[in-house]
Amino acid sequence: MALPSIHNSPPLIDQLFSGKIRLKLLARLLLNPSSQVYLRQLERDLNVSSNTVRLELNKLSEMKLISTVEAQESKIKKYIANTFHPLYSDLRSILLKYVGVDQLLEEVFYKLGELDEVFLTGDIAGGKETPFIDLVMVGEFNKEFLFQLLERAEKLIQKKIRVVIYSKSEFKLDLLKWIQYVSIYKCDVCGGGAKN
Repeated sequence: MALPSIHNSPPLIDQLFSGKIRLKLLARLLLNPSSQVYLRQLERDLNVSSNTVRLELNKLSEMKLISTVEAQESKIKKYIANTFHPLYSDLRSILLKYVGVDQLLEEVFYKLGELDEVFLTGDIAGGKETPFIDLVMVGEFNKEFLFQLLERAEKLIQKKIRVVIYSKSEFKLDLLKWIQYVSIYKCDVCGGGAKN
C-alpha cells in the first residue's frame, strides 16, 4: 500500500507566510485578538486593493485562522482572529518575535525586577507596521536602568521604543480603554498585577 504524498499541497507555514500582505493581516489580527476589522478598513490601512485584501482574507478563513462576524444592523462583514485554532498561540508567539517583543522580554522585562505588567500599545498593537514600539509599563523599578536596557534593545530590534510608566498604585486598566493594547507581560508573583 502506497503512503499518501505529502507534496500535494504546500506546508501550512509556507501558506501562512507567502507574502507581505498576508503577514501584515496575520499581525493585525493575531497580535490583538479582540479587534475586529473590516475589508475597507484593511484596504486603507495596508494601502492595497480591496480585491487583494479579500483574496488574503479568504485564504486565512479557509485555513480557519480567522473568523467572520456580521453585524445585524450594518450587514458589514468583520474579521477576527480564531483564538481556538490549535496554532493560534504559536503563531501569535512567532508574530511577537517578528515585531521584536521577544527580545524586549529577554533584554528588558526579565531584568527589571519590580515590573508588574507591560502593555503593547499604538499601531503595532493593531498589527500595523511601524518603526516604533509603544509600551505602557506598570511597576516600581529603577528608571535609569530601564532606559539603559531600552537603549540596548533598540539596537537589537532596530525600532525606537517609547514608554509610559505607571506605579502599581496609579495604574487602572481603564486608562487604556480608548486605545488598542495587548498585554505582553504579567508578573506571576507580584501580588495580582494591575488593578482594573
